[in-house]
Amino acid sequence: MEQFMAMLKENENEHPPPTKLLGLAGQLCQELQNSSPSLEKLVEAIMDCKNKRYFLTNIHVVRACVSVHIHKGQHDAACSLLEYCKAEEKEELVQLWHEIHYWRVMKKQQTDFLTPLQKFRSRKRNPPPISLCPEGLKNRNYSEEVRQHLHRFAAEVTAHPDKKQQEGLARDMNLQPIQVYNWFANYRRRQKS
Repeated sequence: MEQFMAMLKENENEHPPPTKLLGLAGQLCQELQNSSPSLEKLVEAIMDCKNKRYFLTNIHVVRACVSVHIHKGQHDAACSLLEYCKAEEKEELVQLWHEIHYWRVMKKQQTDFLTPLQKFRSRKRNPPPISLCPEGLKNRNYSEEVRQHLHRFAAEVTAHPDKKQQEGLARDMNLQPIQVYNWFANYRRRQKS
């Protein structure tokens, strides 16, 4: 840690900093992830340096910074850090984005855990920014045409299609049989309530 701090000070005007220094930052963040005071000191040093954006290309550094921000209750700072970091591991960044919002909800509701439904609602209310999902969020909704076809089948034929009917519908609409099965299960559940 001391070696890193000395190297950081020594190279504070280097753009980009030496690769060895960037690698050491990631390694230290990984090693110190369960040591709160030391990790906080490390993150503080990284966040205060002029060329922190280079350090924020390393997923371990990003994870450490987010973790320290959450620990301090600085959820907005953690979110903006994720929005502007340049780490390649987009899926992991999206996961961190959701975790920040889970922590927010837990703090607000004064609880230590969330149910799957609460997590789902949190993800729906707080979709990750475009910078984390350049290809956009996966849309799980079917097109209007597919929905109408399924609704018509449920109303005119049956809301309980057998395996053969499910496979036929899946083929006709370019879906997987399990998707058709789930759509009808959800449809029946909605009809009950």
